[in-house]
Amino acid sequence: MSDATQAQLNAAIASIPGWDPQRAEFHPVIGGLSNSNWLIRYEGRDYFLKMFRPGSELFVNRGVADLAARRASDMQISPKVVHFDAANGFEISEFLEGYRPSTNADFQRSDFLSGSIDLFRQFHSGARLPYTKHIFDMVDEHLEQCASLKVLWPSDIDWLLAQYQRAKSAFFAAGLDLVPCHNDPMPGNIMVALDSQDRIKSMKMIDFEFASNNDRAYEIGAFLAEMFVDELPSLAMIERYYGSLRPDLVARVWVARAIADLKWGAWGLQQRQLSDWDFDYQKYGIWKFGRARSLFNNSLWNFWLSQI
Repeated sequence: MSDATQAQLNAAIASIPGWDPQRAEFHPVIGGLSNSNWLIRYEGRDYFLKMFRPGSELFVNRGVADLAARRASDMQISPKVVHFDAANGFEISEFLEGYRPSTNADFQRSDFLSGSIDLFRQFHSGARLPYTKHIFDMVDEHLEQCASLKVLWPSDIDWLLAQYQRAKSAFFAAGLDLVPCHNDPMPGNIMVALDSQDRIKSMKMIDFEFASNNDRAYEIGAFLAEMFVDELPSLAMIERYYGSLRPDLVARVWVARAIADLKWGAWGLQQRQLSDWDFDYQKYGIWKFGRARSLFNNSLWNFWLSQI
């Protein structure tokens, strides 16, 4: 650990009333693109420390993220927030002892899928957040950023964006179903505790940095896309979430799933221009556009749009 990092960690601990950095042990936690993560042992208890990377405030509403995390904690579906300090750029929460991050492979299991759907449904049941940024806001923002950055688009970008505009028009004509959403359903944001027989004891959500009011169909569609869920189990999860398989609900989720891939495709092309991480963002973005294209070309695409 560098002296600068140690000083930053000590300053964070010292800013908490009653805490002494000399009594804290720090251990790095691997992972995290927007933050530096640490396990803290303090007076015999373990805590999770998230240090915000400079510049992340440009795309993370820290106040809303903290409120969303606290609400989820009150619902007992997320770790308790111990201390939040936007000025000094860090958050401390309880450490989930006995839990591990989920992986894409885990979501081949129906219990992981259904448990996650239940978490989303519970979080969505809460009061709206004081901040709305729905999926079409997100896509439009990315498209504007991509245009200003002069990204390398797929050759059929005009057709892809025409399908996006059709989906946007269909959703706005029907009306958005806004609820508090997590908006970042990557596998590692679902923590799981298993028993000795590999059965799920508990699941919790973490990382509410992109939380906002959004259409609930987007959250479900993005989750099913991120976990590579096939058609039949996708339908089962839609029914589990909504309680029925009405054509309009199925259509909303499938169309939202396509738009989720287009959204992350645009994000990838944008990051290729902005990020210095050793990661092929262009390839990631083009792959995401390819997944969106496959749904736009699906024989049911026009039917789904008509049902929304």
